[in-house]
Amino acid sequence: MPARLLSRPAKQTGMDPMMSDMLKIRGRGRRPIEQILSPFQKFAHTQTASGILLLVCSAVAIILANSPAAAWWNSVWEAKVTIGYDGYELSKPLLLWVNDGLMALFFFVVGLEIKREALVGELSSPRQAALPIAAAIGGMAAPALFYAFFNAGQAGAAGWGVPMATDIAFALGVLALLGSRVPPGLKIFLAALAIVDDLGAILVIAIFYTAELSVSALAVAAGVLVMLIAANILGVRSPLVYALFGAVLWVAFLKSGVHATIAGVLLALTIPARTLLDDEEFVAHGQELLGLYAAASGNNQEHVREERQVAVIQALETACEHATAPLQRLERELHAWVAFFIMPVFALANAGIELSGNLAAAIASPVTHGVMAGLVLGKPLGILLVSWIVVRLGWAVLPGGVTWAGIHAVGWLGGIGFTMALFIGGLAFAGAPQLLQVAKLGVLSASALAGVVGLVLLHRALAPAPKPA
Repeated sequence: MPARLLSRPAKQTGMDPMMSDMLKIRGRGRRPIEQILSPFQKFAHTQTASGILLLVCSAVAIILANSPAAAWWNSVWEAKVTIGYDGYELSKPLLLWVNDGLMALFFFVVGLEIKREALVGELSSPRQAALPIAAAIGGMAAPALFYAFFNAGQAGAAGWGVPMATDIAFALGVLALLGSRVPPGLKIFLAALAIVDDLGAILVIAIFYTAELSVSALAVAAGVLVMLIAANILGVRSPLVYALFGAVLWVAFLKSGVHATIAGVLLALTIPARTLLDDEEFVAHGQELLGLYAAASGNNQEHVREERQVAVIQALETACEHATAPLQRLERELHAWVAFFIMPVFALANAGIELSGNLAAAIASPVTHGVMAGLVLGKPLGILLVSWIVVRLGWAVLPGGVTWAGIHAVGWLGGIGFTMALFIGGLAFAGAPQLLQVAKLGVLSASALAGVVGLVLLHRALAPAPKPA
């Protein structure tokens, strides 16, 4: 899940390290504030940064949930937050604002990624998409079946969707620990698999974890969605327009019975993905503007620019905006907010497990067994088996430099569920807090185990062959 731009392999960002260095701003030296912030900025752009922050927030949530401050901590998330006035207001506990509101932005970014990958990414051609799509389907079906084996006909049966999803931030973070030894094809396979996995989780939420439907609210949502599509067709590119319509769409879904986060995905699919300048036009226009800037340059290099220079700079900014699709700009600008604010806040609100109760009973619960079996057995088995079948049938091919041992290891990394698994758990067991607690225990335990085993298997799979004596 999403933190994907921060954890996306170089090929997916379309920029190799040398080009990235060339594009860095060169000036007369760094300002003092830049020297202070530089270590934090470097950390934020590492592939493990968001995963580390999630681990810290999860640990804080667990510690507080089992400390003398537990009652206060729970009251924080239960406190009512009201938005609006004079009868036109929404009043929800803070926890619901996080899970229904902030997570709608999370799903919005997921939707942007799905649309981009379908248009120009790893899912844009049938040949490229076949393997990760098949692997993702196997990696969703097998965990659900494992869970059902332990819970069919029992109180926890509704949680079958919990072990289906992969947390891409953690999975790619573990992959990053082995650095350049990991073939690019394996990183791309895991990222594409997780995006398809997210799409599957979205469909599961929309179809199976939906409350009683309100036809009138759904009609309003449909009308707003039509207006968003019309705005796209008419060439509207202002983020403010889509944000305003998106807010109405979110409220309509909130009142409809369909989970409000689905509004984020649908909104993302209406965001324009076309540029107003093609490559040749951008290069020609940019060169013309740079020539004008050079002609307008004076000798004063350290203070404010002349009016003509400012005008050229503004024209360059407009050209850059027209050469970039709104979809790409929004995805880039929102990723840091998702990775370093929304997901950590979600972890703080949802990862707390009360261990002071009957831990033995929680461990013995079929819900715990089902979640753990789904993530640590179903995920790797489903991903590996279905991948092998489609390759054997000739429907797909392994990426260059990728072995079956690598696919097996990635299958285990797919068992790191966390964010989406906790989210679906909250929907499945909304009225059963005890079952939710044991589901969380299963998710966190299985994710840790899957990550460690996946890392060990990947280390062995990538180990250089021994030299002949």
